[in-house]
Amino acid sequence: MSAMALRSVNLPGVGTKYEVETDKGDTIAVFFTKTGSIQMYTLQKGCQTPSAAEMSPVEARRLGNILTGAIIEADQESVEIAFSALADLRITIHTFFIPRSVIGKTIENLQVRAKTGATIIAVCRHDKNIINPPPSFAFEEGDAALVIGESDQIKKFEREILVE
Repeated sequence: MSAMALRSVNLPGVGTKYEVETDKGDTIAVFFTKTGSIQMYTLQKGCQTPSAAEMSPVEARRLGNILTGAIIEADQESVEIAFSALADLRITIHTFFIPRSVIGKTIENLQVRAKTGATIIAVCRHDKNIINPPPSFAFEEGDAALVIGESDQIKKFEREILVE
């Protein structure tokens, strides 16, 4: 196999195997099994015994994100993405439930971007999503807002906009 060539093999009853050989001659094999697990094997050039790791699909996607430089860290209401190709840019996307103090106010009235630097990119209202709501958008009871920005901008949004 030539350097960095990708080879895939369908293994009947087992799953699919993808294999890559690096420029140094190391081999990396990934098996997507019929049971849903993902197994990764590495074999260093000159070694006889591979090292193995078994991952869930979520863990495999996380490893893929790390390898491509798009690192995603998630908690219940927030996701942080790091892009190493963009000077280690880290962006946070967070979901907030709108408090009573914000009901009836518009995005423009709240001066979200001017006060915090964060941007409201979507609002969920009655199980319907409103993508890129305009500045004239007024919040109602039960709304949930999806806000994007750097971590400190998200914290500032929470402190300054969502005050009860």
